Amino acid sequence: MNLYPLLRPALFSLDPELAHHVTLKLLKAAEKTGLSVLSKAKSDNKPVTVMGLNFKNPVGLAAGLDKNGDYIDSLAALGFGSIEIGTVTPRPQPGNPKPRLFRLPEHEAIINRMGFNNLGVDHLIQRVKQANYQGVLGINIGKNADTPIKNATDDYLIGLRKSYALASYITLNISSPNTKNLRQLQQGDEIKQLLSTLKEEQLLLQKTHEKYTPLVVKIAPDLDDSEIHHIAQLLLEFDIDGVIATNTTISREAVKGHKHADEMGGLSGAPVKDQSTYVVAGLSAELKGKVPIIAAGGILSGQDAKDKLTAGASLVQVYSGLIYRGPQLIEDILQEI
Repeated sequence: MNLYPLLRPALFSLDPELAHHVTLKLLKAAEKTGLSVLSKAKSDNKPVTVMGLNFKNPVGLAAGLDKNGDYIDSLAALGFGSIEIGTVTPRPQPGNPKPRLFRLPEHEAIINRMGFNNLGVDHLIQRVKQANYQGVLGINIGKNADTPIKNATDDYLIGLRKSYALASYITLNISSPNTKNLRQLQQGDEIKQLLSTLKEEQLLLQKTHEKYTPLVVKIAPDLDDSEIHHIAQLLLEFDIDGVIATNTTISREAVKGHKHADEMGGLSGAPVKDQSTYVVAGLSAELKGKVPIIAAGGILSGQDAKDKLTAGASLVQVYSGLIYRGPQLIEDILQEI
């Protein structure tokens, strides 16, 4: 039985960040007691192999919902084919001042400026070790807010080294709009230095751990054709294993006039769908299947996911859609595709 439509009004009556924590605690309680409080997806097996990893189905959880890896087993019970945790930084940090999370229900959208609030990579790694989950686990890494952009690579190296042995794949988050200057890492010499250094380290870690952990880059939706071309060429040049398209948008075109439209942060949900799909299609045309694409952004139905796959994605990830539609969304996508 799908109870989420009954719970949603109560959750939406709470402050968004409080509702986030309440939902995760409900999920944990449901998993511990064996009750499917928020509706457990049937998650029909639709196995797919991407980046050399075996996914039980193509529907993954995007990073951001479980930043610290505290709820891995609870989220796994919903039927995801993969779970991505983080974004995690080398040192704990509180993130941006509250309020920093806003719902735009009329647009089925969310604006967040969380700012990589997390308990640090050591806490996350401890939680991964304690989890029973055996499926595909992505660890999304970023830089601390007080690390100068010129030293960003050092932070990513720490995250890569500490996460490498336990992660199924590692995502480099260089596209969140909520850490000052972070998106600069998508441009020019910065991205070349970052990718070349981390690729070199990945190959060293492969020898040390006798395990190959794919490297994935998460990019913004706010890219024009020339920028999509540039990033695609770099992914190929540095032999990056995958790309997530996309993160949240800084555009407010789709939500003009809403009371929260002028809030700083990244906009996610339905308004980012078309631009995200555009980036997926652009990357697909450039990469020609040589680098797999994981699509995220505005997936609120089975058809939305199908559109991303048709545009050239191999996998999809959901987050904001889960807030508006509940765990039933996972099953709806699996039935549609």
